[in-house]
Amino acid sequence: MSYLGRVKGVLEISKFGLYVSIPIFLMCTLANNTENIQKFMGNRCYIVYPPEAPRPQSPEELREMAREFARKKNIN
Repeated sequence: MSYLGRVKGVLEISKFGLYVSIPIFLMCTLANNTENIQKFMGNRCYIVYPPEAPRPQSPEELREMAREFARKKNIN
């Protein structure tokens, strides 16, 4: 029974080593070269802003339009 426990321990240690070594290896090979970073990440647009809408009128313009509308309504 103790032999099975030792095998499981070796398996867990090797899995942990693999899980830690793969990101480190990828970082060393891909992230150290700036051309690779530009190739993988630089050409993608992660934030896409919607086109700018027309600006709302200023409060003064709205007041003037309301006054003109009231004048036209009172004249007719």
